Amino acid sequence: MTTTDLPVASPADPVTRRPRSPWFGVVALAVGIFALVTSEFLPASVLPLIADDLGISEGLAGQAVTATAIAGLITAPTLAGLVRRLDRRILLVGLLMLALASNVLVAIAPSYWLLLSSRVLLGISIAGFWSMALAVTAHLVPAERLGRGVTVVNMGVSLATVAAVPLGAFLGDALGWRPVFGLAAALTLVATVMVLAWLPSIAPSGAIGFRALVATVRSRVMIVGLLALGLVVSGHFAAFTYVRPAAELSGAGAEGLALLLAVYGVAALVGNLMAGPIADKRLRPALLVAPALIGAATIVFASVADSFPAVLATVAVWGLAFGAVPTLVQTWTARVEPDRLESASGLIVMMFQLAIATGAAIGGALVDGLGVTAPLMIGGIAAIVGGIGLSSARRV
Repeated sequence: MTTTDLPVASPADPVTRRPRSPWFGVVALAVGIFALVTSEFLPASVLPLIADDLGISEGLAGQAVTATAIAGLITAPTLAGLVRRLDRRILLVGLLMLALASNVLVAIAPSYWLLLSSRVLLGISIAGFWSMALAVTAHLVPAERLGRGVTVVNMGVSLATVAAVPLGAFLGDALGWRPVFGLAAALTLVATVMVLAWLPSIAPSGAIGFRALVATVRSRVMIVGLLALGLVVSGHFAAFTYVRPAAELSGAGAEGLALLLAVYGVAALVGNLMAGPIADKRLRPALLVAPALIGAATIVFASVADSFPAVLATVAVWGLAFGAVPTLVQTWTARVEPDRLESASGLIVMMFQLAIATGAAIGGALVDGLGVTAPLMIGGIAAIVGGIGLSSARRV
């Protein structure tokens, strides 16, 4: 046999090319979520700085979160029907580019109204990306590992609060709030490159379009679950959007706030990591316990707001509980609507955004009218009631 008789594999030969693990795509989704969640909640870490720079109240500055959420609640349930045939990889890249534009515009915004308008782009991006993430993850990983895949994606949420939000508070005080949004734009660009490189082409799957959306909306289980979720999330964000001025009652400065948010974030990361295995085995009780802990923690926070050590302890419980909520709710969604996953996930994201908007708006009114501890008390009660509803929303 001569050398010319030996089989020669071309670089494009699929036999010689090792296929990339689908988990690379899951990690890319997690980084995208990390960048978007970081961008969404940066106002919470630099709220007084934005208010001072633009000459507005802290309650009004907090509505930058509200504007993002309102755009998201419109986008989330309708996007799948509007882009029925579009490759989901292309869609996700386009959504990240919207977030990139939003962060750049916010960083250079000379007025409050331009800042608010720019945040609308971010709301579209977050809602679209998040509503597609569950269905894309289900495409990438085997069904028996979906919980694990959801946990990896949701690590982006937890890591955003562990690292980016506390760092945003520190850098905001050191450099100003505008450079912080510039860094968020750079992070979004990195996420875009990763999605382009690691996510394969993904066609739409399952029942999609507006008929599927209507059928999902008519489900009694989904209605109960959505309303209950709204109470949990609005209660949480009524309190969390204004956590900085509330923590300042204990005498916490910039370093103390960064520590507080870091404790919350680490606890949220632990809660997310615990949520996947728990959801697989004990989903119904977990849907009750996690919101109950959120409510108890925020109510206690309001009661001990003048003691920084006590505030740290309650924030740890708060973060642990809320860190579990996204994974628990997405697992619940996959169980109750497995054949209409994109539509159901869009509705879940819509409710998250509606609840964020409602919570931030009500929290702002309570802060300006009754003081910074009022959102903690009222938000805690709402979370507890919502947990009762979530645990009861199931297929017979």
